[in-house]
Amino acid sequence: MKEQEKKMKLPKLDDLFTSQAQRDYEKAEKVEKIDISKISDFPNHPFKVKDDDKMEEMVKSIKQYGVILPVIVRPKDDGTYEMISGHRRKRACELAGVKQIRSIVKNLSDDEATILMVDSNIQREEILPSEKAFAYKMKLEAMRHQGKNIDIDGNVTSAPMVQKLTSREILGNEVGESRENIRRYIRLTHLIPELLEQVDLKRIAFRPAVELSYLSEENQYVIQNIFEFDEVTPSLSQAIRLKKLEQEGKLTEEKIEEILGQEKPNQKEFIKIHNERIDKYIPQKIKESGKVEDFIIQCVEEHNKRERLKQERNAR
Repeated sequence: MKEQEKKMKLPKLDDLFTSQAQRDYEKAEKVEKIDISKISDFPNHPFKVKDDDKMEEMVKSIKQYGVILPVIVRPKDDGTYEMISGHRRKRACELAGVKQIRSIVKNLSDDEATILMVDSNIQREEILPSEKAFAYKMKLEAMRHQGKNIDIDGNVTSAPMVQKLTSREILGNEVGESRENIRRYIRLTHLIPELLEQVDLKRIAFRPAVELSYLSEENQYVIQNIFEFDEVTPSLSQAIRLKKLEQEGKLTEEKIEEILGQEKPNQKEFIKIHNERIDKYIPQKIKESGKVEDFIIQCVEEHNKRERLKQERNAR
C-alpha cells in the first residue's frame, strides 16, 4: 500500500484551486508598468535616438494613446532595469512627461540581451551604416560567446550532418546580408568618428569607406581635414591606392593630398549636344574620318580668334 502511494502523483494546492488558464497566465510574460527613471540604456547601444520629426510624432502619439507596444527590459542586481528594446519609446515618454512605461521583463544573459537588442532594431526601415556596423559587431561577438553550436573559429559544430557555417554566414542569413557585406560593415567600426559620420551623411560612399578603415588613425585624420576644407571625397580606386600605400608603409600626408587632388572621371564636366542640332554643320568627310570632336574644337578656336580680333579693332 505504501509503495502504491509513492507511485501516486498528488496535485499541488495551486493546481487544485486555480484553472489551467490562470496557471498559463502565471507562466506567460507579464506586462507591468515601470518607472522610466529606473530604466538605464543598453551599454554601447549602437542605434541612434534622435529628437527629430519622427520623435515628435511619437511624442504626440504617446500623449494621445499611451505606449501601445511594451518595451523589453531585463532586471539588474541593484533593483533597476536595463533597456533591451524600446529606447526611442522611452525617450518619447520622457519628452511627453510620462513617468512610467509598459514593460516586459526578461531574465537574459549578456549575450542573449545583445542578440535580442540587435534583432529588435535591425529590421527598421532606415538604418545608418554606423548603426549596422556596431550592431553586427556586437551580435557577432555575442554569437561567438554563446558556446555549444559555435566554436572558437565561429563554425557550427553541433550539427555534423549539415555543412559548417561561419558565424558571419549565420548572421548574414538572419539579416539578409552576404558574409562579405557583414565583414565590410564591421570594418567601418575602425573608422574615426568624423569619417564614419560622413559615411552616414552619404558624403563618403560605403565601399571607399571600407578601404579607408585600414588606414592608421593619423592618416584618417589627414583625410578628414582635406575633406573638411576641400570637400574632396575618395573614389574606390583612390581608396584602394591609399590602403596599398598604407600596407607598404609608404603613405604620407603629401601622398594623400596628391591622390585625393587628382580629378576623378565623374568630376569632369561634360557638355551634351543633341546630334540633330549639330549634324547639319559637320561635313561628310569629317564624319567619315571619325574626327568630329577635333573639328568642333577647331571651330570653337576659330570663333574665339575672330572675337578677339573684333574686340581689338573696337578698342582702337
